Amino acid sequence: MVVAKPVFADVYVKAFLEGADFSGRSLQGYQFNESDLRSSSFVNADAQGVSFFAANMKEANLTGANLSYSTLDNARLDKANLTNAVIEGSFAYGTSFNGVIIEGADFTDVDLRPPIRQKLCQVAKGQNPITGRLTRETLECE
Repeated sequence: MVVAKPVFADVYVKAFLEGADFSGRSLQGYQFNESDLRSSSFVNADAQGVSFFAANMKEANLTGANLSYSTLDNARLDKANLTNAVIEGSFAYGTSFNGVIIEGADFTDVDLRPPIRQKLCQVAKGQNPITGRLTRETLECE
């Protein structure tokens, strides 16, 4: 009889992960709460439902990442690259997005503060290659 080994997601709380490379990985169930993820790479990562609560993700590369239904509240995504990322249904009410690149990002049903949404609308452009949605429309820009 073969007994399957249980698979557990990694939990990083207040971890120093600056410059870490999570590109192309399946990260479902992971937690990066209050972690230092500056300049980290999540290119094409499957990060659905991941908690990035209060994480410092300044200058992180999230190109093509699937961040659907993730917790990004109080995270710092300043100067992060969210090109073609899917952020649908994520909670990002207290998130900082200063200088962020969002071309082709899908923000459908993302909980954002109105001033942040307005700021993102100023730079919103492109169409997400996965969902086919226009970035401006997902942000409900006027």
